[in-house]
Amino acid sequence: MTRIANLYGPEATFLGVPAADPDEPASWTGAGAAIIGAPFDGGTSHRPGARFGPQALRTTDYLPHDGMRPSLALGVDPLIALGVVDLGDVEMPSGETERSLAALEERVTAVAAAGVLPVILGGDHTIALPDVTGVARHVGWGRVAVIHFDAHADTGDTQMGSLYGHGTPMRRLIESGACRGDRFIQIGLRGYWPEPETLAWMAEQSMRSFEMSEIVARGLDAVLDEALVLAADDCDAVFLSVDVDVVDPGSAPGTGTPEPGGLSSRQLLDAVRRIAMESNLAGIDVVEVSPPYDHAEITAYLGNRVILEALGGVAWRRHGGRTPASPLLS
Repeated sequence: MTRIANLYGPEATFLGVPAADPDEPASWTGAGAAIIGAPFDGGTSHRPGARFGPQALRTTDYLPHDGMRPSLALGVDPLIALGVVDLGDVEMPSGETERSLAALEERVTAVAAAGVLPVILGGDHTIALPDVTGVARHVGWGRVAVIHFDAHADTGDTQMGSLYGHGTPMRRLIESGACRGDRFIQIGLRGYWPEPETLAWMAEQSMRSFEMSEIVARGLDAVLDEALVLAADDCDAVFLSVDVDVVDPGSAPGTGTPEPGGLSSRQLLDAVRRIAMESNLAGIDVVEVSPPYDHAEITAYLGNRVILEALGGVAWRRHGGRTPASPLLS
């Protein structure tokens, strides 16, 4: 499959990083990370629009789209230090869920197998199934821990009679063996779903879910301490999956299933940065940004910064906690 640029908007790359063609490995296999657009919202159960998420995540910023973003906190420019490239969007036609997910899994698998960090821009959370599966095919079946930020567990057995939807991917991943239930860590759950039967299934898999009530009682730092220890135990890498609805809808209104009472933007950004700095990230996705329901691009800005914080942490870690050489920082 050739690079088809953006499916739902003018051609653009993530903040101006170089474009690359997935059919020309020489254009991307030397990169430290590759952006992959997954413009799919065929798995939504309420408000659609996440197919426009990749475009918003790539382009929402008030700074020049020049492929440079030095981090004040880390003293590193992750886009330069990692040599980030953008492979464009995967073709994911609405109404053809299995075809769409297979195409995305193929792209993620190829990127991970080349030793390049896949950074997937969603799209609804259905895409976590091919994202994590593709990384697991490279790292090893059952060798990837998942740290999952979300208001919802996404562990339903079916969604409106279908095995595939944004409420089911985590169950499919565990059932397939791509990742282990006892190394599947969820942060930020709240609200009124799932029902007791699904919660019982989650307990049987030994999943670790930190509800917002526990985060409030213990503090997010203590929760992250436990999550990072668990993720590193008998696993070789971590996949970080961030649903923007983990954040309170007052700070992230542009999403399909908003649930009041979530994390603050500051908490999420700090958490993502810390996870990237302290674990061996093998893949990242940011999902459920729905621009039609956004206001003043609040949610798109947040999702964009989640990606930058994660990449900053990866760049900092790969350079041994030191600032790599950069024309911006010399």
